[in-house]
Amino acid sequence: MRLDKYLKVSRLIKRRTVANEACDAGRVSVNDRPAKASLEVKAGDVIEIRFGEKTVRVKVLQTAETVRKEDAAAMFEYL
Repeated sequence: MRLDKYLKVSRLIKRRTVANEACDAGRVSVNDRPAKASLEVKAGDVIEIRFGEKTVRVKVLQTAETVRKEDAAAMFEYL
């Protein structure tokens, strides 16, 4: 699954265009490497997102094309 779509489906970032812009600006890294929006994400990857002063690190547990809002938190775990 593409990184920008994963960030949107898992609700880490609200919109896919915002996720795309964050990747282009270099604020998203996967496994300690800067990532483009088109990077394929799989279970076990560690995603780090920088929101200004705040940094969020999560581990991907699963990928799914569509997920209900209540089940979105099961797609990742915070580190």
